[in-house]
Amino acid sequence: MYLLLPGRHHLLTQYQFNYLLEILQKPFEETRDINGHTLPFSGKIEAIIFAVTSANHSNTRRNPLPFYIRAMALEEFGRALPVPGYIYGIDDVGSVTHFSSYTIKRIRHDSDGLFDLHPHNTIVLCSTPVLEMYERDGFKILPVELEDRKNWTHKTQLPWDLVEKIAAHTDWEADENIRQRIHPSSYGIWVKYALGNKVQMLFRDKMISDDGDITTTRDYNTYVRQMDEIANLKYQDTAPHIQPGRIGDIGCAVGSWIKLACQDQRFRESDFYGIEVARQLYDICQQRKHNGEFKNPFVFFSQRNAVTGLVFEENSMQTIHTSSLTHEIESYGSRADLLSFIKNRYEELASGGVWINRDVVGPPDKDKLVLMKLDDQDGRNDDYEKSFATRDELAQYLRGLSTLARFKRFAADFRKKESETISFEFVSQQNERYIKLSLKDACEFMSRKDYTDNWESEMHEIFCFWDFEEWKQNLIQFGFVISENSIAYTNEWIVKKRLEGKVELFSNTATPVKLPYPVTNMLLVAKKL
Repeated sequence: MYLLLPGRHHLLTQYQFNYLLEILQKPFEETRDINGHTLPFSGKIEAIIFAVTSANHSNTRRNPLPFYIRAMALEEFGRALPVPGYIYGIDDVGSVTHFSSYTIKRIRHDSDGLFDLHPHNTIVLCSTPVLEMYERDGFKILPVELEDRKNWTHKTQLPWDLVEKIAAHTDWEADENIRQRIHPSSYGIWVKYALGNKVQMLFRDKMISDDGDITTTRDYNTYVRQMDEIANLKYQDTAPHIQPGRIGDIGCAVGSWIKLACQDQRFRESDFYGIEVARQLYDICQQRKHNGEFKNPFVFFSQRNAVTGLVFEENSMQTIHTSSLTHEIESYGSRADLLSFIKNRYEELASGGVWINRDVVGPPDKDKLVLMKLDDQDGRNDDYEKSFATRDELAQYLRGLSTLARFKRFAADFRKKESETISFEFVSQQNERYIKLSLKDACEFMSRKDYTDNWESEMHEIFCFWDFEEWKQNLIQFGFVISENSIAYTNEWIVKKRLEGKVELFSNTATPVKLPYPVTNMLLVAKKL
């Protein structure tokens, strides 16, 4: 007979240990399952199987600790029990109805058939609703901490309750109530590796979701393809400014910029550090490294958030590169987060080091009123407010709208979650119909109107909060010197492919005068002296 303990196992408790010890010491006829029935088994427990779920996830609020740390604690925890313990990592595979069956199959596969667990040779220990999956599969369930199944109340704090207490308690090691509840195997690991600091940092970060992403509405298949398609352009723009040595790419996405930099002979002796907070993208970076896609072997990836603190040592970096990242910090975080990000980059650069920031930018005089004329003949005009259940359905619908109707949808959706609004009105001048609005809001629409595949995600993002001069001044206040190579420019590809014939801007005057398309992007090269 075997005992199976499925769970994320970020922390182990003294209660769990005592419960297991009691189960191992009592005969089956004295042990009652979750329904109050005695166990219909004979013989003895030969092994305990720890199934560590979400083993492929780490550095997120939901899964702060990597699998190897959890496994080390479990190994020591099991060593103190009178039967051997075995540890198997179970990857997160999304929302799966029969995850219990998947877990059993993974254990059989990873143990090379040593453990073929089934209801006649295995008892499951679980105190959360996960137990219902195993119960449907026919397994007997032991309740551990669970007291009342109907209301899901527990006799004592669950392991995750203690993780949350540590996250909220900067001096958790001195709290005797927490200390007494944690099993020594976990306590030793948490103290030795300063895991309390790590968990507290992750829980403080309100920009990132529990599973380690900035937005939950992004289609990563589309996003990754777009990153690869524009990688060459990004690299050509930034390559002349890169300094050899320790080179970091924060928000490295799928590692495309680093891959190109590794092919540049100027940097053959350099070390590359890719920082990516989104778990899906970080996983792709690691897979690319395993595939041997980076010519330079000294490429290292980390899943970290560069807003909440430093990701490199102080005064250590010759080059830091960011692309299409800083506007996301303003969009999903706050102005204070963005200023903190700027300060952190200054602290990380060595003397003479450079931060290369490629991103969108607002136009000069962004608050002035302009007139915008939109094409109303390139699609439907009468149903821009429909809702759809899936991203694909919404994208297809949006692609069928005219430019004018898409603006109406944009005005309704843009920053709605943040309770911000687009202020505009329809006006007629010189027998022409226009939309009167600020230049900033016009640019927000022009920059986003064709992002139909990721519309919901893009509606959270704000591009034009600072113009180029404001960007420079905000870097200067932290000590940066702005290189003369820094520029703001109008992306001609966007003009040719997305704006001409679709959107025109005019002066807000009695006789409107056509205006040139404003700047869309910037390359900001900032040095630390």
